[in-house]
Amino acid sequence: MQLEHIPFSKLKISKTNMRHRDPVPDVSDILPSILTKGVLQPLIVRPEDGKFGVVAGRRRWFSLKAKKEKLGEVDDPPCAIMEEGDDAVAMELSLLENVARRDPDPMREYETFVRLIKEGRTVDGIAATFGLTKTQVNQRLALGNLLPAIREAYRTEEVDDETVRHLTMASPPQQRKWLRQFNDPHGHAPRGYQLKQWLFGG
Repeated sequence: MQLEHIPFSKLKISKTNMRHRDPVPDVSDILPSILTKGVLQPLIVRPEDGKFGVVAGRRRWFSLKAKKEKLGEVDDPPCAIMEEGDDAVAMELSLLENVARRDPDPMREYETFVRLIKEGRTVDGIAATFGLTKTQVNQRLALGNLLPAIREAYRTEEVDDETVRHLTMASPPQQRKWLRQFNDPHGHAPRGYQLKQWLFGG
């Protein structure tokens, strides 16, 4: 990758950044340093729509935006420029940075892994890139078997990991039946080991 200083006006959040649709992040922990010292760690960018899309370094970009709004101008940040066009590599870099900073939630991993599969990556390749086992990758991809309402409940942490793992093996009718109980205040939807018994007997 080529390293250059790029004007902030030419930077935007890349469509391949795993958090590109998220709300504005809290940058209070890194803003004081960026206000005084600027960006020291290069943003990873790639040519995109006539600008440079920030693949990794979204919080640094928002910190620069805050600095520009506060001071009126910012120094051109250092950027490592990727080759144009490889969406899969860009998504991998974005997810890897978020894994290093803090674990992304399982649903976000699922969505990114699905996009990588569509870009031609294999389960073995994803596992090797992110230091996971094939089983772990397949468990994330299995979230696609869930009804959208169950996936959303999992995303908002209303449903725990063990319960979701069993639900990924349930048929759509079983999931709908479970969801009706889950949504009923008096339904007492089974969870965890009880759900396994409810689904498979024993």
